[in-house]
Amino acid sequence: MGKKLNSLEDLGGFVFSTNKDFEFENEETTETPDNSQQRLEAHLDKKNRGGKIATVIKGFEGNDDDLKSLAKKLKTLCGVGGTAKDGEIIIQGNFRDKIMDYLTKEGYKVKRVGG
Repeated sequence: MGKKLNSLEDLGGFVFSTNKDFEFENEETTETPDNSQQRLEAHLDKKNRGGKIATVIKGFEGNDDDLKSLAKKLKTLCGVGGTAKDGEIIIQGNFRDKIMDYLTKEGYKVKRVGG
């Protein structure tokens, strides 16, 4: 049995029309800029995490696949868990310096934000 659809968005954004002259427009794909053009911010965050510290990388521009790929590299580098969503990468623990060194070597421009 298939997945239950709860809203029209679950259909994938298709619009059905009875107009025979209707032309479907493809969505534009976001291209990820070169690493040297990315300006990232490295934050430490404790809010809404039960008192535990997380390293948050903000400012990534590009598509979700590249964001998730970078997040996976950072999680592997630090040996911890994390997530990538809404243009942010959240890594469990205080690994800001290690992540900043890695991103700088990869060509990203990284700025330390906060304490």
